[in-house]
Amino acid sequence: MSILALLRHGDGVSRSVAALLLAMSVASWVVILWKAWLLRGGTRDVLRSIAAFWQSPSLQDAEARLQPFDRALMVLPAVRALNRLAQPAEGGTLGAKVDRTQRLTRILRDALHAALRRLQAGQILLATVGATAPFVGLLGTVWGIYGALVAIAAETGGFTIDKVAGPVGEALIMTAFGLAVAIPAVLAYNVFGRVVGRIEAELEGFAHDLLGMFGEAAVREAPLPPARPMPA
Repeated sequence: MSILALLRHGDGVSRSVAALLLAMSVASWVVILWKAWLLRGGTRDVLRSIAAFWQSPSLQDAEARLQPFDRALMVLPAVRALNRLAQPAEGGTLGAKVDRTQRLTRILRDALHAALRRLQAGQILLATVGATAPFVGLLGTVWGIYGALVAIAAETGGFTIDKVAGPVGEALIMTAFGLAVAIPAVLAYNVFGRVVGRIEAELEGFAHDLLGMFGEAAVREAPLPPARPMPA
């Protein structure tokens, strides 16, 4: 008994369910591998990038020093936003009519939201696959059992266990297929969600620190705070 045997003996509904589960499995594994590559450094890279920023003598040097550590580009967008803030705003735009703190708040918010969108990408798909794949597999099983019972009822020669065990056993494989699709998606969603939550908290704290340091109404040169040791 196998999925191939079920597909050979199944109808369009059974084959459609199997194709849907296969598509869900492929999509979830693509997301899992991509997010594993994106979050390969976890919070460690973010902490090292933030420490490298505070150890830099200037914003220009900070952008250069962050590049080896910020492989996922989570901290660099905020630093580049600060460098753009140093450039004079166009006089005819609405952005030029607000003070420095409001401009900084806007560009830091945009940079933070862009990083969070990258972190959250694929999480909805993993959650959807994890929640629906078992029920899709169960639908295939129920439909397969129904078809098997209808076929057995149409046969002559009496009821025997061997006539039921084969078709029903093949139909139950669809439930196992659904669980095999859902379990990796659920595990990946939980693991990635934990890492994303930690990174999000660090980025929000970093943006808050930047707003407090560079958000004065008057542009002035302010010394950077004492350098924090870089995590090992």
